[in-house]
Amino acid sequence: MKRKIISSLKKWRVNPRRKPLIIMGARQIGKTYSVLQFGKKEYDNVVYLNLEGNTTLQNIFTQDFDVKRIISEISIYTGESIFAEKTLIFIDEIQSCQAAITALKYIQEQANNYHVIAAGSLLGVTLNRDDWSYPVGKVDLLKMYSLDFEEFLWALGQKQLSETIIDHYTRNAPFNLHDTCMEFYQQYLLLGGMPAVIKVYLEEQDYRFAFSEQNSLVDAYIQDMAKYPTMADTVKIHAVYESIPAQLGKENTKFQYAIIKSGARANQYESSIAWLFASNIIIKCTKIETPSLPLSNYAQQSQFKIYYSDIGMLRAKMHISDIMMKNELNANATFKGILTENYVATALHMLNTPLYYWEQNSQYEVDFLLQLESGNIIPIEVKSAKRTTSKSLNAYINRYKPEYAMRISGKNFGFENGIRSIPLYAVFCMRDITSN
Repeated sequence: MKRKIISSLKKWRVNPRRKPLIIMGARQIGKTYSVLQFGKKEYDNVVYLNLEGNTTLQNIFTQDFDVKRIISEISIYTGESIFAEKTLIFIDEIQSCQAAITALKYIQEQANNYHVIAAGSLLGVTLNRDDWSYPVGKVDLLKMYSLDFEEFLWALGQKQLSETIIDHYTRNAPFNLHDTCMEFYQQYLLLGGMPAVIKVYLEEQDYRFAFSEQNSLVDAYIQDMAKYPTMADTVKIHAVYESIPAQLGKENTKFQYAIIKSGARANQYESSIAWLFASNIIIKCTKIETPSLPLSNYAQQSQFKIYYSDIGMLRAKMHISDIMMKNELNANATFKGILTENYVATALHMLNTPLYYWEQNSQYEVDFLLQLESGNIIPIEVKSAKRTTSKSLNAYINRYKPEYAMRISGKNFGFENGIRSIPLYAVFCMRDITSN
């Protein structure tokens, strides 16, 4: 599958200020596959090291930080010659060895002509632990996500369609193939962006096989929750994770600890939420009451929404079938609104933009606020269908007079009464205006 991260890796390779690279992202999103494919095409050879459970490899890094010795012993162990500029050294599951992470600092200082990429599942969790040190300023950092909708279209052999969507977005022109794109969007809601799920669906052309793979990935995520925390922590992390569909199913989707357990308090579950966030399993959207620049200065950190980082994970937890999705009787079903809001959150998150929402007096709520590169703050309303009336968006517009507003919905491209209409399938195009 073609992945956008490849173009970022190519830019990293030729950057004269290149440092060892750490790739951050959730498990099973294609980090290892993408790096290996990149290495095979761009380098003479790839030296692949998986540190998980391999004490011999780990000992190479723990002895000392003599870079010359480390590279020599890696070459001997793997049987691969290692050449500066021509060999890619890929250290996978690097979180298994703190010394290996520290060694990246010395590679940058002593031998930066060697090209090194590191990745690992739960790497974000490991680096956030108090007893671990991060080589600040000595490494480059790149975030990776599951497939966004554009990459999903590429996987389905619809690259021309994705390019046409971008063209209509740029011109803000109604698209004759709008209904066709909405069908692909509905398909993405069901499958999500996990490469293994999409691969199974393409091979079998049957949602049942894809959903089975999806459920296996959910189980793997749950198993990860027991790897590092104590048993008590595991129970809390799992409880937060399981509560998310119910949190999003409320009329007010702000995260409420009482949904996890009656009488629950923030200080009991804050670390659990932090663990899920650091492991890239969830994403957060923080409340803004006063939309002023920069938005980060006005974020109320104690009030937020939580979404799954992949829309397919939410579908799996809610047990939504393809038949339910297609049934016209469910056109305005609550579950479609839940899926849609989570989808837009993940799509914006994949654009590397911070997520905020606006709420005032528990009376008005705008789903997302977007700080543009120009400095303008744009309110975004999300609707799962074509029906798009909203007193909250109108209240925001009347009070704060934004340059324009956005409505992401089932409607075609358009602009009316100061509101730009963006179809649900075109959120990926908004990378042209996001501030990151």
